[in-house]
Amino acid sequence: MAIADRLPALLRERPFRRYWTGQTVSFVGDQISLMALPLAAVLVLGADAAEMGWLKTAELLPALLLNLPLGAWVDRQARRRRAMIAADLGRAALLLTLPVAYLLDALTLAQLYAVAFGVGALTVLFEVCNTTLFVAMVPTESYVRANSLVNGSRSMAWLAGPGIGGVLVQVLTAPFALLADALTYLVSAGYLARISPVEPPPAPVEKGHLVQGLRWVVRNPSMRALFAASGTVQFFNYMFHTLFVLYATAELGLSAGVLGAVLAAGAVGGLLGAAWSGAIVARIGIGPSLVAGFVGFTLPLVLIPLAAGPLPLVLGLLFVAEFLSCAGVMTADIAAGSFQMALIPDAIRARVMGAFRTLNHGFRPLGALAGGLLGTTLGLRPTLWLATAGAVLAVLWLLPSPLARLRDLPEREPVPARA
Repeated sequence: MAIADRLPALLRERPFRRYWTGQTVSFVGDQISLMALPLAAVLVLGADAAEMGWLKTAELLPALLLNLPLGAWVDRQARRRRAMIAADLGRAALLLTLPVAYLLDALTLAQLYAVAFGVGALTVLFEVCNTTLFVAMVPTESYVRANSLVNGSRSMAWLAGPGIGGVLVQVLTAPFALLADALTYLVSAGYLARISPVEPPPAPVEKGHLVQGLRWVVRNPSMRALFAASGTVQFFNYMFHTLFVLYATAELGLSAGVLGAVLAAGAVGGLLGAAWSGAIVARIGIGPSLVAGFVGFTLPLVLIPLAAGPLPLVLGLLFVAEFLSCAGVMTADIAAGSFQMALIPDAIRARVMGAFRTLNHGFRPLGALAGGLLGTTLGLRPTLWLATAGAVLAVLWLLPSPLARLRDLPEREPVPARA
């Protein structure tokens, strides 16, 4: 049997395979940066908890400021793919400035903040275009399978990226490790340039165009519940992750290589979660799968502030927490992404996703800032306890909603009439 015949059906289709390959490579680079950027702040520039909070805030603030206007802009464009290519090239250029500055002994926290903000802004542009490109290539009945493949790639990146990042930081230093991420953005741009799906036509500019997606999210009861639950998780999860590298290195005494191994081993759970998510959705339905994913994502993380004692025990708790949490988040992401792709009208898709990401991801910089401030005043471990407990309670938003009881993907709603 030929290798091509063993591939999942969607990967036998050249446009989706190229899209998926570019995404996979880019995901690996993102994980390298997830290690290298904060480690550059900690190990090269001696950043403290408050400065780490500001760094994470700079990275995430564009989600709060730009998702809504960029979503409105993207819906008016006929060529979203070209905007994604430009975003990839811009992110690569920004990251390349960091090793150059380090080589010239000119690297500063201010530059790290500026690059983090710029990369975050271009990531917003890429992501609000990405959903529209996805639905242009994938039929509705294949959304769960396609999302499983994309999220499986993300899990493979979680598996390989932190380990690669930890080794690159130790061998090359953190600023030069970012060269690898810049390269992955160039690869992603190259693969996007080789596909040409038929994109939805641009939406006309109408009264209320900018806020139409926001109104739709707020008025739809299932989307409203998903926003509330996701926003709560985002706030507390980014409070947690802002301090995690500092906690693991300064308080638990883990080296960059060991920390990368912990995260890479935990990502095996994400890979398995992506693989079995389709079967879970088929068995219990899209809504119950989403609820199960939220619980599976947040509850295991309480083991991380619990970690104390001999190093083998600490590492064991971290491995279990990462494994189970990554499995849960894959199930939640695949179910939520497929639900939204099926429900949202094409004509307002970028605006809805921009509004949702504004409301949802806008909590990220707030959580990062809160994590830095609370980590400085309360200490690292107490703040991590607060963050993990708050994230677990996010599922309470979903339980009374119609989404929690939804078994099949919904029918796409018609374009709402103008107010």
